[in-house]
Amino acid sequence: MTTQLTPEDVALESAVLVLEDGRSFRGRAYGARGVAVGEAVFSTGMSGYQETLTDPSYHRQIVIMTAPHIGNTGWNDEDDESGQIWVSGYVVRDPAPRPSNWRSRRSLDDELRAQGVVGISDIDTRALTRHLREHGAMRVGIFSGDAAAASLPDQLATVVSTPAMSGSQLAPEVSTAEPYVVAAQGDKQFVVAALDLGIKAMTPALMAARGIEVHVLPATATFAEIAALQPDGVFFSNGPGDPGTAEHEMTVLREVLAARIPFFGICFGNQILGRALGFGTYKLRYGHRGINQPVKDLTTGKVEVTAHNHGFAVDAPVGEPVTAPADAAYGRVRVSHVNLNDDVVEGLECLDLPAFSVQYHPEAAAGPHDAGYLFDRFVTLMREHKEARA
Repeated sequence: MTTQLTPEDVALESAVLVLEDGRSFRGRAYGARGVAVGEAVFSTGMSGYQETLTDPSYHRQIVIMTAPHIGNTGWNDEDDESGQIWVSGYVVRDPAPRPSNWRSRRSLDDELRAQGVVGISDIDTRALTRHLREHGAMRVGIFSGDAAAASLPDQLATVVSTPAMSGSQLAPEVSTAEPYVVAAQGDKQFVVAALDLGIKAMTPALMAARGIEVHVLPATATFAEIAALQPDGVFFSNGPGDPGTAEHEMTVLREVLAARIPFFGICFGNQILGRALGFGTYKLRYGHRGINQPVKDLTTGKVEVTAHNHGFAVDAPVGEPVTAPADAAYGRVRVSHVNLNDDVVEGLECLDLPAFSVQYHPEAAAGPHDAGYLFDRFVTLMREHKEARA
């Protein structure tokens, strides 16, 4: 027997996605009903949607999944990268009607509803992604439930009134309010002060597995607060927003470099190292997001398949080492990694200071794990620095 939907039911289930250039897509409501606005970005990962949704780096972004089937494994209580879903909205083509995985506790749709995340399904995500590739990342809105019935000009006005990502200072909005400690597993070998700019849970977990006691600090932490821990190393995490606004973080990092404390940065941390050394940053046309990005380690020649989530990049010359533009005291710097799709800088290495960083995510969950060696490289850097001071 077929159930006939009333006009009211149809209206409740309808949704529309509106881009700031006026293009729109009609589909079905998914997750919570209402309005979501943010920057439209696409992720090419075929798995790991739970980790994507809970990554603080996606704050104020509406994520479009290029893989057509999403939600197959449901939602579990183990894979969150933070304490909540951070995306502003979610776009999928074919949501799974029911989850099928032994770890699943509820459906993805149920979790989106519970956390108030507005989504849309049953649209041509391939056409939407191609549009963003051709025209660049832009602001977008999802309107469902009663909001779907509003006029297109009214919906578009809501979209264009949303702040752009360029110039947005967002790391303090996602950072921890209070410091906390992740204990080392086994014998404690090192102490690391980690500045939380949007840190993912997997990062301190992988450090702890290497005998590191991780002190996670708010984004507003000062160098004096870092130095008070007498750390063997300092870490700056991934995070959302425009690195050009990170004046406080850049100033703190320059003090770390001047003190010659071993430093490792990931993603936003890479961009801040670039700025601290005197390089510029710029917004990518549509960014790198997903778990299948090829990166070459120029120090070894190895090509890694890596996880990414960034819309900004460091503007530094690829090739021979250069003297840090900000201050000759920082010594020589070289680009250590590049993206093989578009030659974007994916890593920096200081040759006369104990500091390096990468733009991608070696802590990747749900994978890949080609770049996990970078945590070992950080351990080696701290060990050599410690031995040299002994």
